[in-house]
Amino acid sequence: MTKAVLWDMDGVLADTAPFHFQAWRELFQSLGRGFADTDFRRTFGLRNDAILRDILGELAPAEVERLARKKEGLYREKIEGRVIAIPGAIDLLRCLQQRGKKMAIVSSAPGENVRAVLHSLGLEGVFEAVVAEEDAPKGKPDPQGFLVAAEELGVAARECVVIEDAPGGVEAAKRAGMRCIGLATSRPRDALASADLVAGSLGEVAVYSFLGV
Repeated sequence: MTKAVLWDMDGVLADTAPFHFQAWRELFQSLGRGFADTDFRRTFGLRNDAILRDILGELAPAEVERLARKKEGLYREKIEGRVIAIPGAIDLLRCLQQRGKKMAIVSSAPGENVRAVLHSLGLEGVFEAVVAEEDAPKGKPDPQGFLVAAEELGVAARECVVIEDAPGGVEAAKRAGMRCIGLATSRPRDALASADLVAGSLGEVAVYSFLGV
């Protein structure tokens, strides 16, 4: 039985990809480096430190932190009042609420970003737990974030369903012992093949059936 649904944020709850791309491109341009759409697709969903080292090579921890803060500041400037929900997300959220399912956000983004997105979407208070970058230092595909969320919600891993759009997130869910819906919004369906269900939209009947609502 599904007692809790754990949502990734970027690409699952909110369409934030264009704003992340703009912020990264602006940051790397200021450093005299390019950042193409192919770079973004390859790294989207990774933690900031991994993206920075992928593009710039090895960096001192203090420099990683400085650049990550700068990028996230650019991102938050861009999303204010502009971010929109992924199609079907709000309807599914409301349905899950009505059925008494517990819900959490598990994101690799900083908590300040998560709060900004939830505020922009008018979803403050909907999620009983929010696990952000600083709450789970081991990023996906490590299962730490999902396990922390389950503990905060007071449910067993086997009672959780994760909704993810990234292969690393699907892997993290499976390693946590949770069932997973792979949402093909930002990646091709075959990249999410290890999920228990792969869906093209949150509005699909198969998604509601899988969640028992």
